[in-house]
Amino acid sequence: MAFCDIIPERAEAAVKQYGCGIAILTKSDLILRDLDILRRINQRSKAVVQLSLTSMDDRLSRLIEPNVCPTTRRIEVLKEFQRAGIPTVVWLAPILPWLNDTEENIRGIIEACADAGVKAIISFGMGLTLREGSREYYYSQLDRKFPGLKERTIRTYGCAYELRSAHHHQLNALFHRLCEKHGIWHDNDRIFRWMQELQEPEQLSFYQQEAI
Repeated sequence: MAFCDIIPERAEAAVKQYGCGIAILTKSDLILRDLDILRRINQRSKAVVQLSLTSMDDRLSRLIEPNVCPTTRRIEVLKEFQRAGIPTVVWLAPILPWLNDTEENIRGIIEACADAGVKAIISFGMGLTLREGSREYYYSQLDRKFPGLKERTIRTYGCAYELRSAHHHQLNALFHRLCEKHGIWHDNDRIFRWMQELQEPEQLSFYQQEAI
């Protein structure tokens, strides 16, 4: 559901009245329908758009996350918000053992983020966590979409809560190194602090205020 479906007039009114900001996390390109609303909010206080990215291979992306737009489309969305002057943050998740836990994939995502002007990337490590219920669903999807991978995963991880990639340390080091190279924030604490802060907005001219 796009933000504009959730009574945008109230959100804008709250920004005007209380000076609050907004941060949205999505996987959908429908967020572009809200670009003008978010631009106005960003001019008054602060708006941050967050998208999750999983795989630079659109075929794999559609298998892992069906019913949402693939990675290449999400990167286009990030670029649209960059052009609008709205800061963006990427969540590097989920990273699935034997599927998207490769150096090529991590490198591709970070370089695409750099090209799209992404301010920060949030990562909690190279793997995923599975609670009871979600674990059963995940294993059923592995069985359906990736024959043989369910058995391999169970042999390796059993009923563990955390499924960390065998390449975790190498990929994590690559992630931080490439983010540093491209000037992308990659410290989660710093990113969350920044999203909670409200800087003074730039002084708008009379004509800009009239346009808003």
